Amino acid sequence: MDLKIVLLGPPGCGKGTQAERLVAEKGFVKISTGDLLREAVRLGTPLGVQAKGFMEAGKLVPDELVIGLMKEKLAAIKGPVLLDGFPRSLEQARQLEALTKVDLAIDIEVNEDNLVKRVTLRRSCKGCGAVYHLEFNPPKTAGKCDKCGGELYQRTDDTEATVRERLKTYKEKTLPLTKYYQDKKILRSVDGEGEISVVFDRIVKVLEKK
Repeated sequence: MDLKIVLLGPPGCGKGTQAERLVAEKGFVKISTGDLLREAVRLGTPLGVQAKGFMEAGKLVPDELVIGLMKEKLAAIKGPVLLDGFPRSLEQARQLEALTKVDLAIDIEVNEDNLVKRVTLRRSCKGCGAVYHLEFNPPKTAGKCDKCGGELYQRTDDTEATVRERLKTYKEKTLPLTKYYQDKKILRSVDGEGEISVVFDRIVKVLEKK
């Protein structure tokens, strides 16, 4: 079935990791707004040229442009689609609905204090950008990247104060999406606590019921 799904959940809930596994193991094609914009700019498409102007000025790319890029991408894809990082607001959800039918919205739920713990224990490699977690996915050698041997560090946006602020923004802007999809009867909540593989199995079970 050519499902189109949206992954929801607060910062640190594991959306990115689960999206990667869905792509690798279940054949989903991931559409990321960031990737779409970079590709369009690189190719110099008409929409890409417009987007580049906003990006170079340090401004947010208007929803209309993002939706236009998404429309082009969706038309070229066959198979199940996973939308990553979009929609982020009710207005974006409505624009997306006018463009294509979303079959399922999966909300990954994690306790807020656990989210803070997850993110503050995250470490990134200065060399290749690989991401580790000191509890769930630690490097083999403390402070060193398994892939390139680079030094691991904590990003400035992975501190507790920054995470709390991001969670506040999420509640204000993105959390209303859960009600939007709930009203459409396509929202499914998944417990995001526990090992990565356990959470993935829960998501797969939801997909199998669709």
